Amino acid sequence: MSRIGRMPIAVPAGVTVDIAENNKVTVKGPKGTLERVLPAEMDIKLEDGNLSVGRPNDLKKMKALHGLTRSLLNNMVVGVTEGYEKKLEVNGVGYRAAKQGKKLVLNLGYSHPVEMEDPEGVETAVDGQNIIIVKGIDKEKVGQFAAQIRDKRRPEPYKGKGIKYADETIRRKVGKTGKK
Repeated sequence: MSRIGRMPIAVPAGVTVDIAENNKVTVKGPKGTLERVLPAEMDIKLEDGNLSVGRPNDLKKMKALHGLTRSLLNNMVVGVTEGYEKKLEVNGVGYRAAKQGKKLVLNLGYSHPVEMEDPEGVETAVDGQNIIIVKGIDKEKVGQFAAQIRDKRRPEPYKGKGIKYADETIRRKVGKTGKK
């Protein structure tokens, strides 16, 4: 059995879970509603406040889908109750971030400011001039948008300039040394 797949998911008070045909799952909670079609082979049951996922057989594909389905369901439940957030740091002289309405404006040493529109279901906030907070209820969308922001100027290993996750460590390299 999959260790993750067999763990039950506790559905907190105030959260409703609807399982329609073809495993179309809708989770409603205080922060919003998430909808997702999960693999049809998996057996999803809601019994006395707990969600459980079962698999039909022990084929390699089914074992892989078992843990995945449970993790996706858990992420949906956590998303509608607590939500997700990622913090990014902008490091570098003259590098800064600002918010203009629904647009995130980044000055990253290019000849032009980089503008990024907040996607549906994701919200960005700027703390000071160098911390960007990406929030939302869908873990996948939050992570994807944070990765797209980071991609605009990845951190480089010599001075550490660029956009990095707050919990990320950059492996620094020693610069070149002069000849004697």
